[in-house]
Amino acid sequence: MQGTDTIADMLTQIRNALAAKLPTVEIPHSRVKAEIARILKREGYIEDFATEGSTKKTIRMGLKYTVGGDPAIRGLRRVSLPGHRRYVALDAIPRVLGGMGVAVLSTSKGIMTGKEARKQQVGGEVICSIW
Repeated sequence: MQGTDTIADMLTQIRNALAAKLPTVEIPHSRVKAEIARILKREGYIEDFATEGSTKKTIRMGLKYTVGGDPAIRGLRRVSLPGHRRYVALDAIPRVLGGMGVAVLSTSKGIMTGKEARKQQVGGEVICSIW
């Protein structure tokens, strides 16, 4: 069952699929979730993703595992909640695990990683952290 925080639901579905060692996970589509999936793909945390369906769209993500069977994603954490938004200025963009992880931000120039936001010199809302 989905709650009011669809991004947290997405992260939980990914976390549960990784714990069950599933090859893919399907989540309901939204533009924000598709952008987060694009960042996950570009940063090497998932194999691939595709949008499926015409009326009821879903995002199918191929999950990535190491040779030993460990998931490529060690952790996912929702930072900004619907009832408690977390906005940061350029100089306060978090570095996840000293740069080993990725902070996903929603900025005035779109959804991007913390590294990209620093490069474009914009702050924004910290959506989640991935490591």
